[in-house]
Amino acid sequence: MDFTLSKEQQDIVKAARRFAKGEFPDRALEFDREETFDLTIWKKACDLGFVGVFIDDAYDGAGYGFFEHCLINEEFWAVEPGMAMQILSSTFGAELVLLFGTEAQKQSLLPKLVAGEAIVGTAITEPDAGCDVTSAVTTAVREGDQWVINGTKMFATNGNLADVLLVFCQTDPANDNRHRRYSFFMVPTDTKGYSAVKIRGKMGIRASDTAEVSLKDVRVPAENLLGTEGDGFYELMAFFNRTRLHICAQGVGLARAALEESIRHTKGRRQFGASLASYQATQFKIAEMATKIRAARNLYYEAAWWADRGKLDHTLVAMAKWYSARIAVECADEAVQMHGGYGYIDEYKVQRLYRDAKILEIYEGTKEMEKTIIAGALLGK
Repeated sequence: MDFTLSKEQQDIVKAARRFAKGEFPDRALEFDREETFDLTIWKKACDLGFVGVFIDDAYDGAGYGFFEHCLINEEFWAVEPGMAMQILSSTFGAELVLLFGTEAQKQSLLPKLVAGEAIVGTAITEPDAGCDVTSAVTTAVREGDQWVINGTKMFATNGNLADVLLVFCQTDPANDNRHRRYSFFMVPTDTKGYSAVKIRGKMGIRASDTAEVSLKDVRVPAENLLGTEGDGFYELMAFFNRTRLHICAQGVGLARAALEESIRHTKGRRQFGASLASYQATQFKIAEMATKIRAARNLYYEAAWWADRGKLDHTLVAMAKWYSARIAVECADEAVQMHGGYGYIDEYKVQRLYRDAKILEIYEGTKEMEKTIIAGALLGK
C-alpha cells in the first residue's frame, strides 16, 4: 500500500497551507472575539480554486474527489479552524445536489458555489430532533405545483448567509416506515416566510455562521424537491457518509495545530533551568500526540480513498470520524496543559483550539452515534 500523495495532491497541500498561513493568522482573534467573518477572504479562496474541489468539472469544479477536499480541510484547520470552517462550509449541501439533484438543479447552483457567487447551507437539526433525524417535524405539504414548508431548524450552517438552504422535511408523516417520511427541498433564502437568527455565544468555531431558521408558509415550486420524494432519510445518510470525511480531516488538522504549538512553546519555555521539551513527561505527551495524529490521518485517507472509488464503507467512515474527533479533543487538551496559564488566554492559539475541538465530537453525528454504527457492524442489530 502506497500512502504517497501524487505530485498534484502535494501541490494542493502546499498551496492550501500557503494560503491559510497568509490569510488567517492576522484576523483569527478578531473573528473569534467578534463572532464574525470577512467574506472577501472566502471569495479569494474561491478564486484560487480551494472551494468545492469535489464538484465535477461539468459544473466548473476542479473535478477532484473528496480526498482532495479533505487535504484542503486539514491544511486550513491546522492554521485556524473557525475561518477554515466558514470558507469550506460554503458548499455544505453541494454533495446532496451532486448525488441526487436534477441536471437543472446542478447547473443552477454548483457553478455559483465554485465561483464564489453563492453559498449553500443545509438545515436538518430541530429543537427536539438532533441525532434522531426521524423525529424532525418540519413539514412540506404539496399544494398544486408548489410545496408549502413550515417548521423550525436549529444549528443551520450558513443559515444567515446562504443563498439556498437544503431543508429536510416530513412529506409523508403517516407512513408506517419512519425512514420513508422525509424529503429534501431547495429553499431560496429570499423566499417569503424564511427568516434566520444568528446563534451567538458558541464555544468554538466562532467565525462560522450558525443560525436558528424559521419557515412559515414558505412556498417553493414542485421542481425544488431534491432527489426522490420519500428518500430524504437515505439521501441524508449518503450525504453524511461524505461530509463526515472532511470532519475527519478537520480533526487531524486541529490536532496538528495543537502539536505544532506545543512543540514551539515547550522548546522556548524554560522551567527549573531547562526547556520544557527536555523533560520526559513533555516528550511522552508529544510522542503520543504525533502517533495519534498519524493513526487518524491514515484512517481518513483510507476512508476517503475508497469513497472516491465508489466503495464507501459506512463503518470505516464512522471509525475515522469518531477517532479523528477524539484525538483532536485530546491533543488540544494536552496543548493547553503544556502551555500552563498561557494556554488559558485567548491570545494564545491553543485556547481557541481547545474550544474549537469539541464540536467535532458533536456535529454530523455525535461520538456516541459513530460508536453505535461501529458496534452495529460488529455485533449486528
